[in-house]
Amino acid sequence: MRVRRWWGTGAVVAAGVCGTLVAQGVFGGFGGGGGGDGRPGAVTHEVRSAALKVSGGGGSASLERRDTDVFSMLGVTWEKPSAKVAGTVEVRTRAVGSGQWSDWLSLDGDTGAGENSAARGGTEPAWVGPSDGVEVRVGGKSGARLPEGLRVDMIGGSDENSGPGGGLEPAAFVADGDSSDEPSAPETESESESPSTSAAPDLTDGTTVEPSPSESESESVTGEPSGSTSPTSSSSSSESPAPSESTSATVSPSPSPSTPTAPPSTVPQPPITPRSGWNADEGLSPEEPSYTPDGRIKAVVLHHTAQSNAYTCDEAPSIINSIYTYDVKTLGWKDLGYNFVVDKCGTVYEGRKGGVDLPVVGAHAYGFNSQTTGIAVLGTYTDSVPSQAAMTSVARLAAWKLGQYGIAPDSTVTLTTALDGQNLAGKSWGPGEEMRLPAIHGHRDGYNTLCPGDAYYAALGTVRELAAGPVTGLTLTSVTGTTPIGSTPYTSGPVTVNWSATTPSALISEFQVLVDGKTAATAKGSATSAKVTLGSGKHQVQVRAVHQSGRTATSTAVTVVADTTAPTFTTKPNLALRTGTVTATAVPLTLNWKAADTTALKDVRLTAPAAKTYGPTVTTAQHTAKPGAATVWSMKAYDMVGNTATASVTGTPVILQETSAKRTGTWTSKSSTSYLGGKSLTSKTKNASLTWTFTGRSVAWVVSRASTSGQAYVYVDGKKVTTVDLKSSTTSYRNAIWTKTWSSAAKHTVRIVVVGTSKRPTITTDGLVYLK
Repeated sequence: MRVRRWWGTGAVVAAGVCGTLVAQGVFGGFGGGGGGDGRPGAVTHEVRSAALKVSGGGGSASLERRDTDVFSMLGVTWEKPSAKVAGTVEVRTRAVGSGQWSDWLSLDGDTGAGENSAARGGTEPAWVGPSDGVEVRVGGKSGARLPEGLRVDMIGGSDENSGPGGGLEPAAFVADGDSSDEPSAPETESESESPSTSAAPDLTDGTTVEPSPSESESESVTGEPSGSTSPTSSSSSSESPAPSESTSATVSPSPSPSTPTAPPSTVPQPPITPRSGWNADEGLSPEEPSYTPDGRIKAVVLHHTAQSNAYTCDEAPSIINSIYTYDVKTLGWKDLGYNFVVDKCGTVYEGRKGGVDLPVVGAHAYGFNSQTTGIAVLGTYTDSVPSQAAMTSVARLAAWKLGQYGIAPDSTVTLTTALDGQNLAGKSWGPGEEMRLPAIHGHRDGYNTLCPGDAYYAALGTVRELAAGPVTGLTLTSVTGTTPIGSTPYTSGPVTVNWSATTPSALISEFQVLVDGKTAATAKGSATSAKVTLGSGKHQVQVRAVHQSGRTATSTAVTVVADTTAPTFTTKPNLALRTGTVTATAVPLTLNWKAADTTALKDVRLTAPAAKTYGPTVTTAQHTAKPGAATVWSMKAYDMVGNTATASVTGTPVILQETSAKRTGTWTSKSSTSYLGGKSLTSKTKNASLTWTFTGRSVAWVVSRASTSGQAYVYVDGKKVTTVDLKSSTTSYRNAIWTKTWSSAAKHTVRIVVVGTSKRPTITTDGLVYLK
């Protein structure tokens, strides 16, 4: 059934109209009664219109400031679809609530859509937010007449708060439906020619009926093929998921003789919110979709919707619905003109129905609709580019659609012109000419329009680059888990390779970490790091990014050396008694060692019986140990990359009291708490001796010293090894005055002999200490 349209004088005659511009945020919720399944019903908007006053011999037109019922979108239209405005079209509106008038907003002169069913020509619609006042001015070029039937059309909801009515009373409304008690328009004119002789809507008494477009679809005006009789896409089904479900849009309808088969794409399909996600009223456009004659899409045309960028992304569905209403009710198109719409948050919406994966003919590129698909970004992008999220989604969507037909997004394609035309750059052509255009191009490349805005148009190279690949800005930023030695990073185990890229992750299939040119690890396109383990030796590490197109980019290589060789103790830890004061709880000793590494030694650490760290060149340290107790001395050597080696030694200091020695000559016992065990032996007799026998690897003779102390000979295993002088300017007790250490433990004999030094012959001994 064709949609029949008529003009009424004061109220909407179609049933089921719901005021969505009130309920959802500032726009209102998606009204309608729903289908009993908890889902909101379809949204229907009203169109309120007011004729412009033409002056200056038909060279200018205007509408003075008027109060209106609340609306949120508007456009300026005229009778003949093929006519053009040779001049500027500007509007301004009064915001609901604040009462503030906006600045003048320039509307792109005409859509250039080339929709076969078009009943009127018009500007792009502009979303202005809830408004209750309007002013319009149209300035034509010198000597040029404006099209006939100029009017401003305002899109609003039937439940919105009514404004004062003002100068727009009585308003004319466009509605859908079929009513036996309403005068219907004669359907005699053909869509092959726009109705140039039909009367414009009479905004004074509302009695003039607008002619309905003919059922025929001709190529004489649009240059596009007649519409097919394919079944409507399943996107119109009430079962379509809501946008909150984050599902993809409708797939193609079941194939029929006139419905092409959806080909697979070379890249993944991005998430697409179906028409139910913006609550399209499918009864508004019951016509079946049309498909390209050869079942292919050759290029993607990018648009902006030429309206405010101040919308919120929650408002995007209502904005799309308003554009849909404008396209169908006001311009007389059979559906929304764009194939897809993208908001500034990057959400992709299904536009014209027929199956998102099929070559649906849209109404967006005059003379090229039957060879292209149209993607519009909500907003105006004359001075600023769309958001990164929107650009990314456009690139993903364009790459997917072109990938269905084997077309590279950065290639150039040949399109055949269907009609006379001219683009913004001034290039003209006639029907049947071949034009070479980028596979992704702007609306202005094929039509004399500012769309998609100067800033966006200048950024189309970026969109093509995002869509085609390879990944840009790929940089291996660091390799963590390494230690620099000189300028080269070294590691002893797993490392984490970190990277960054400027291409959004949604367009990246995966990252690969290459080690010496071979894949060692893979990561998702959203990843920024991956862990790998390197074999011993020097390696070249890189990151390769795989774009969804299959094109690759590889980072500059970084040299990393894997060192898995542990340090070595070239001299195992060992103990030796040293000189110093001996107590009942502490015997002075020295800990010795030597460590080395093939790359670089970092340090050596004592881990028991105490914690201490020594530099790589330190090989000895002084400590004390408790006599009579076996103590384990544990050490750990570290190289610069974390490899380690451990070693230990166990020692027990043993005190042999002087009373345990074999004596010759005269020795006198002395008692004092200053002596080990409280006693000592002293002698002045020349050649008096004390002899101890033990099994150990280190020994120390312990004495008391004073200024009158004399000398003694020291014999080891029957051989004299030294003469020790006990004289000291200060008195000291328990003094280890002489030590000797062997490479290994063995049985030894130490004999002390009194020299009988003149004037100071006395020696006092406090025993012997050995290490076993």
